[in-house]
Amino acid sequence: MAVGHGAARETPDELLSFEPSASGEGFEVADHIERRHVSIETGTTVRATDVDTDVFEFPVDRAVSLQTDRLRFPTVMGVLVRNSLGFMVAEVVRGEEEHFPQDQYSVEISAPIKLFLVFEGSPRIEVSESGVDVELSHESTVHVGARSLHKRPAASVTVGEDPRDLMAAISTFGSALKTTSCERSYPTLRGHPPTISFGDELSVPRVLSTPDTGITIEVPPTFESVFPVATLAYYTGAEVVPGADPRIVTNRGFVHDLADPAHGFETEVERTLKRVFFLDCLTRTEGLYQVDLHERNAVGEAIDLDLASLYEEPLAAQLEAYLSVPWATIEGSLPAWGLTAHVQATRDTAESLPFVVNDLAVVRTSSAPDDSDSLTETIAIEDFLRGAGTRTTIPSAETPDLVRVDESDAMEQTWIGEGAPLGASKGMIQAFRNRLDRSLADGDIDITVVCNAPEMDEERDLVDDVYGARAELPFDVTVHHELTRAALRRTLEADSDFFHYIGHIDADGFECTDGRLDAASLDRTGVDVFLLNACTSYQQGMHLIDTGAIAGIVTLQDVINSGAERIGYTLGRLLNAGFPLRAALNLAKSRSIMGGHYLVIGDGGADVVQAEHGPPILFNVRTSATGNHVELEAFPTEGLGMGTTFHPAIDDVEEQFLAAGTMCAFEQSDAELGDLLDLGDPPVLLDGELCWKEELVTE
Repeated sequence: MAVGHGAARETPDELLSFEPSASGEGFEVADHIERRHVSIETGTTVRATDVDTDVFEFPVDRAVSLQTDRLRFPTVMGVLVRNSLGFMVAEVVRGEEEHFPQDQYSVEISAPIKLFLVFEGSPRIEVSESGVDVELSHESTVHVGARSLHKRPAASVTVGEDPRDLMAAISTFGSALKTTSCERSYPTLRGHPPTISFGDELSVPRVLSTPDTGITIEVPPTFESVFPVATLAYYTGAEVVPGADPRIVTNRGFVHDLADPAHGFETEVERTLKRVFFLDCLTRTEGLYQVDLHERNAVGEAIDLDLASLYEEPLAAQLEAYLSVPWATIEGSLPAWGLTAHVQATRDTAESLPFVVNDLAVVRTSSAPDDSDSLTETIAIEDFLRGAGTRTTIPSAETPDLVRVDESDAMEQTWIGEGAPLGASKGMIQAFRNRLDRSLADGDIDITVVCNAPEMDEERDLVDDVYGARAELPFDVTVHHELTRAALRRTLEADSDFFHYIGHIDADGFECTDGRLDAASLDRTGVDVFLLNACTSYQQGMHLIDTGAIAGIVTLQDVINSGAERIGYTLGRLLNAGFPLRAALNLAKSRSIMGGHYLVIGDGGADVVQAEHGPPILFNVRTSATGNHVELEAFPTEGLGMGTTFHPAIDDVEEQFLAAGTMCAFEQSDAELGDLLDLGDPPVLLDGELCWKEELVTE
């Protein structure tokens, strides 16, 4: 039974809460949709009173005021300080302490929930390894504003069968931009595009107000031509109209050809999107966010643009200037792109476009699975899944057609269409809808572990040590053993942020002590994200998506217990560190030869908990006789997407980096690397093998 979509919009009071901490000396800020939490300590008992949000220069969803002379945030975050004139006067990073003269200040704190402080005084602000301290000269009124990273579409556009209707729908995507300035390169200033639904004819709600950017994208009126320009149209606020040849036209008379014969239409669209986005990230350093950005320093004067003047220009003029910069000039300095979406270009899959565009994904069109594949290729695919030489028959009732997606340089890939992909997640429209309908949650992060196979108790014991191990987050972990069908049904129907199943699954469903439970028999599930660590769990996972889940990890094939335990433990640890499902599985695959048996289905960008200090980070370490070459790799998330910046806690690193892919590289001794890893619990790719800091100690 599919769940519906179109639930009522949450009010700010429902979405965000300010609750007193257990000690009474501070409070907890909670986002009840995205399951994000931030602690604020005051050292004394305080009372927070709701106030109007218009005291803040930047948009916030809810605000309170309190009387205090100090605030402490026990996690390390980026801090920007602006004075009463709105000028940015400081960026305070880890290891720094700044003192400010008497004035009115606005302090922006980049946390899992965006926070703003407004107060008068002469503050001292320090960012240390243990958190952020804001100390005022005397007790004052402090306004605290919070903005959720949750995005919700403003409306839905109805389209008919004509691709021109889809053009009109995509032309409304720019209505979700919170600004048409280059600051829209920050993910928090890009809203969710309107959704698309199907009907007899085109219907665009009046509530959608599209920006007048003066930019038009012309493409032939076919799905194959329209799909690839969806993200570019959204990001530039462009109108998409029929045209004989793909091109961009502005109201300034500028024309840019998108049908480049050298590398093709889709590649030129991709390069145009990346070029405009990247140069926006550089230009924005001349405005509200004057940070020391590594990528700007790396490109230097090679781009030959006056960014200070360009910052004041309208979007169409900026676009023209950006596209004058040769691709080769910036290609080596671009951040890794977060996601490539391979989409079957049909009317049915058009409904997925607002969701992949929300991730700023590169969109490529792909064909359906080819039923005429040769036996040789089919055998090769099956052998690839097993990671070994022997081949057995996969039951056709359990395994879908397999799809090869084209290679991409993106960090993650998803496939939207028929069949199950190799080397990508399977995006599902129902899962995207389920995420929009995610219910409000009070209290702790609920994690449920079910072990219905006594012989796999070792995995249960391992994950017991992982889930809830982060003291700064409120966890409620429940472990069940050898459940009956009725008990497992109740467990799957109960609300839970994450469900980890350890046991056996076959064509008839989950193995229980008294038979099998088929997830197809459920009317609904309260599970948001799941890991079904059992043989051939694909179909049962698909049923969970159909009944309300957002995303999950399943298997396409039989798995050996020992390999499943290793994968299960690694996935649990990565998810507990804040990695989204797609990224977690990509990394976990390297821990077992059976990694190719696992697949992410649904919204692969979903996560279980927030990362500790910004985006999830991987330490890529190459050892040598003289020490360790270390590269830090950042992974975009739903809340910290493309355009997020990050300042690594590395001595002598003063720049910020665009947080996607490899950021900085440096040399460290074993002792220095150990000290750095002690600041958190990041995964380490040691000479190509995934491990954890305690494993480094024992080697």
